[in-house]
Amino acid sequence: MSNPIRRVTELALDEKTVAALRAALRTTADEVVQAIIDEVPPYANALSGRMGVTIRRAVRTALGHYLDLASGNATGGDAGEAAYELGRGEVRDGRSMDALLSAYRVGARVAWRCLAAGAVPAGLPAAEVARFAELTFAYIDELSAASAAGHADELAARGREHERHLEHLARDLLAGANPDVLLASAQRAGWQPPASLTAVLLPAAQARPAYRALDPGTLVLDDLPDATGVLLVPDADRSHLLRQLTDRAAVVGPARPWTRASASYARAVRARSLPFDIRDTEDHLPELVLSADPDAFADLRARALAPLRTLPAATARRLEETLRAWLLHQGRRDEVAAALFVHPQTVRYRMSQLRELFPDLASPHRVLELTLAVGPRVS
Repeated sequence: MSNPIRRVTELALDEKTVAALRAALRTTADEVVQAIIDEVPPYANALSGRMGVTIRRAVRTALGHYLDLASGNATGGDAGEAAYELGRGEVRDGRSMDALLSAYRVGARVAWRCLAAGAVPAGLPAAEVARFAELTFAYIDELSAASAAGHADELAARGREHERHLEHLARDLLAGANPDVLLASAQRAGWQPPASLTAVLLPAAQARPAYRALDPGTLVLDDLPDATGVLLVPDADRSHLLRQLTDRAAVVGPARPWTRASASYARAVRARSLPFDIRDTEDHLPELVLSADPDAFADLRARALAPLRTLPAATARRLEETLRAWLLHQGRRDEVAAALFVHPQTVRYRMSQLRELFPDLASPHRVLELTLAVGPRVS
């Protein structure tokens, strides 16, 4: 691609023409700024007051630099760097690249009209006027491209910074930082706290694809140990969330107030450590309760079921199954028999054995211990 700045230097303007054009610079700059105010809405207020003075000065400088180029007295570096910084500044001021390009187009049109009005009376031949027009717009295109690059680079830098702040917030949440720290972290990230967060664990490779289908306020980390990713989903509709994760190897924790997201994460982690697959932790609360302290659970089983250990293994296993069914069905013999696929008389016989082994079987405390002891096996 040709270099418009270099092409501008190929146009030799005599000193008389350059002097005439320079005389029109102030008026030209004012007209350019006014046209941008009138025709590009995002600049309607931005170019008033002190900002307007600054922009007018910048326009005059750019036009003057162009005339320096056209008369062979300068290079294009400074103009390109200034245009690049202008693009970056537009991001900081909250304006889009479309607005800046519109301003460039309007400015080019008005600048050409004003400069041509000075060039023709100065005696510039018609052919040179036409060439002057071509190179004027080429110069503006070059500045536009430099500004677009600056705008894109600033957006990318801000995006990376925003992403870092969001990741820092997610790590603070998982670590259970205190509410003041979490609020400060959320403010730095520009993240609006929801009422609740739901933690979702899944393979790291699936974290970003799943994240893109969820609420835009979802926080994501995909660099946790063991190639694990985590999503923190705000104010989730649980059934809808589970449907969205149907094809993912996900474990979904409970919804918790956003400052207690670490509790949702901790439960999901514990659920994933169990020796069977869990998708929705809310469907496995008994297993999670019993797995909270494995040593305590083992001690409870050993103590509560000690009378069975005096029997042969096969007999002990049958009586434990009968005891579990009896407790779950609240002593309704026919239901117990149906659950065990045995005759009700068999249930009566086995229960008589159990009452001999557990004389206090009617005690509420004994019933509680035995219910926990014969509950879901989690190890």
